[in-house]
Amino acid sequence: MAVSGAVSPSAAARAGAPGSPPGTAHAAGKGSITSAVYPDVGPGTAFLDHEALLGDLPEAEWYEANIPFVDLPDAAIRDTYYYRWRVIKHALKYTGSQDGWILSEFLGPVGYSAPHGGIVAAAAHHIREARWLRDYRYLDDYVGYWLRGSGSGPKPATDNLNKNTTDWAHQYSFWIADAVMARASTDGRWDHALGLLDVLERQWERWAPQFDDTVGLYWQTPVWDAMEYTASSYQSDDPYHGGDGFRPTLNAYQYGDAKAIAALLRRRGQRGDAAKADRYDERARALRTNQERWLWDEEGKFYKHVMRDGNPQRHKIADREEIGFVPWYFHMAPAENAAAWAQLGDPDGFLAPFGLTTVERRSPWFMHQALDGCCRWNGPSWPFATSQTLTALANLLIDYPAQSYVDRTGYYTALRAYALTHRKNGQPYVAEAHHPDEDRWIYDGRGHSEDYNHSTFNDLVLSGLLGIRSQPDATVTVAPLVPQDWDHFAVENLPYHGHNLSVVFDRTGRHYGHGTGLTVWLDGGQIHRQADLKPVTLTIGNAVQQILPHEVDDLANVDQTGYPLARASYTFPLDSPAKAIDGQDLHIDTPSSRWTNYGSPNAVDRLTVDFGVPTPVSDLRIAFYDDGGGVRTPDTFELEYLDEGGSWHPLPGQERTPQVPSRGTLNRIRLRSAVTTTTLRLTATRTAGGAVGVTAWQSWRTQDPRLTLAIGTPSDGLVSVEPGKAVQIAATVTAEAATVVTATPELLVPTGWKAVPTRRTRPTALAAGRTLRTLWLVTAPTDLPRDVPQPLRLLVSSRGRGKQQFTSSVVVRAQAD
Repeated sequence: MAVSGAVSPSAAARAGAPGSPPGTAHAAGKGSITSAVYPDVGPGTAFLDHEALLGDLPEAEWYEANIPFVDLPDAAIRDTYYYRWRVIKHALKYTGSQDGWILSEFLGPVGYSAPHGGIVAAAAHHIREARWLRDYRYLDDYVGYWLRGSGSGPKPATDNLNKNTTDWAHQYSFWIADAVMARASTDGRWDHALGLLDVLERQWERWAPQFDDTVGLYWQTPVWDAMEYTASSYQSDDPYHGGDGFRPTLNAYQYGDAKAIAALLRRRGQRGDAAKADRYDERARALRTNQERWLWDEEGKFYKHVMRDGNPQRHKIADREEIGFVPWYFHMAPAENAAAWAQLGDPDGFLAPFGLTTVERRSPWFMHQALDGCCRWNGPSWPFATSQTLTALANLLIDYPAQSYVDRTGYYTALRAYALTHRKNGQPYVAEAHHPDEDRWIYDGRGHSEDYNHSTFNDLVLSGLLGIRSQPDATVTVAPLVPQDWDHFAVENLPYHGHNLSVVFDRTGRHYGHGTGLTVWLDGGQIHRQADLKPVTLTIGNAVQQILPHEVDDLANVDQTGYPLARASYTFPLDSPAKAIDGQDLHIDTPSSRWTNYGSPNAVDRLTVDFGVPTPVSDLRIAFYDDGGGVRTPDTFELEYLDEGGSWHPLPGQERTPQVPSRGTLNRIRLRSAVTTTTLRLTATRTAGGAVGVTAWQSWRTQDPRLTLAIGTPSDGLVSVEPGKAVQIAATVTAEAATVVTATPELLVPTGWKAVPTRRTRPTALAAGRTLRTLWLVTAPTDLPRDVPQPLRLLVSSRGRGKQQFTSSVVVRAQAD
């Protein structure tokens, strides 16, 4: 069928994300001007030995460019801190041009996830943790995925995917507005946060079906709080899917999100925003009032679950569950309820040598069936809940009036117990749940639970233990909760409002050699010194924004279906060529995310990737796998491309960094001039022979953030073609920015196809808001197989200021029915 006429967002494949930052670095175009791999760290301090702290982590350059470095006298917490940054790096998954980066929960796919493997249950944890990274593009994409992208799309309302909700962003309880507010308070990029207000409001309102007007609270099923079996659900007729009730989780999340939305509205300050903010504040106050009425147990001094069904008197269950600490996470609990925290250090409460228990020990449901298999949250130490509790505790100790139930020693003790869970066979590790009293993970599936990204840890170190408290204005508060007997600690070059913040405590001045007491540096210059650890708020000035380019990896195929298609001359049976381009870069044995030729009978093996359609190549990046044993870093590698005649040639004009492959270093290959090809081939060898492997192979280019591209498609996303006959396809290029953009479109089709514009294409100047529409006659070959989708690529060249060159693209699939 022919596709023509106006192309609506719902009926077109699009490239270009609303709210993406304008790129200033040069993009890869015909002149192959490429951007930096990592963000610029900028001026800062150099007190710590970063190389020693990172150890043997692969791609140390990524950590150097992105993370705050810390030094602590407690080795268990310090080493876990750096391991947990590895967890975040492993969890980063590039999904393609539409959604960009997401953070995964499991390293391998699971059947109940949203598109590309996203799971919303711990997404706010992901945002809180990754807000300290210097490269903001990861979270820009990830937040957009849940609010506007595939993660906000429809899902079946079925038992195994949550029958109560119809979109992925509401599959599990979620507190995204609060997380966005915390993130903006850290990086100072308020324009991005304010640009999300409409979808944050929509996210908040879509919980309305689970609001009970008679109680004035939201209800939730424990399993959709990410808690399959709990003390509350065990008291229903369905321990897995039962226990619907009013809980201090979703109600606190909605309170926190309402307060965040109100603050964002007031910050934006458009007409009507103040009145709307007042309404959100009123909703938050009502939730707080009703939670105090229905969920606070004055006798037990704790927030508790109240069954929704068969409970007309709204009796609270007898058991204290760890979720009762959640209201302090959002500053929702009043100061007079601080007695609840007496349970944290109570041997009959939540105290445990490894993390915290998820229900008090005095409960008859404590560890009931917990060792029979996953997933019971009625006793096991659960990183998800521990993260919430310790965030809430830091709020209590720093932001609330003094109380007598818990102090900084309690925070440190709980954090250290949590850190001690992060071990397996003596190596750093995190899985789904840990035995509270024994040094072992109890929910830990091989190839499934490794580097389980369902919690925070580094945020607890930075914002809690070291007390770096992000502020929405041009200040920062430093309020450490470290033990009083510590004689030193440091956090170096922490990204904050576009600056580098370093905080050093040295009681005697001998450990770091830069003076005694607590000293604060901003961008390498000292701005404050004091003798003690009392909280202090410092003015740091306006936020400074490093503008990073909008990059796209054309080799990524996260779903491992269709194109790009990876093949190899030989593959070890436990590996896959497709894993080399799956959007992840894992350097662990399980789950496998790599291609290797271990055990190959061939003298030389080749890894080939077919784009399926001509694609410009100018900036390639390769991460080689090295297990220290049978698979090692190659000594040399060759990169070739396939020409139109079917012959292989070396990619011309290669500039390699490093010149020779080095273990644990990302190999970057830039071309002096871009090459357009359908297929790439990699041949990596070791001089003495032996196996090689690839964990990631990428081909990056820089999109023009001022443009949105679209190819008209039917609702199923497939362009229908008739072999041997021309069909008309519409393509649009829209200028989004307030400047004139000169764009040149081209429709690229697979080998054997033809694409002819109905009118001659030429560079066209587009003013802001204007659209260039082109029509193409596309002819598929007569022998095209039916029901086999093939890619079509709309390619647009454009120029920015100076020598800036952009190559923007969007791909759709076409097939003969």
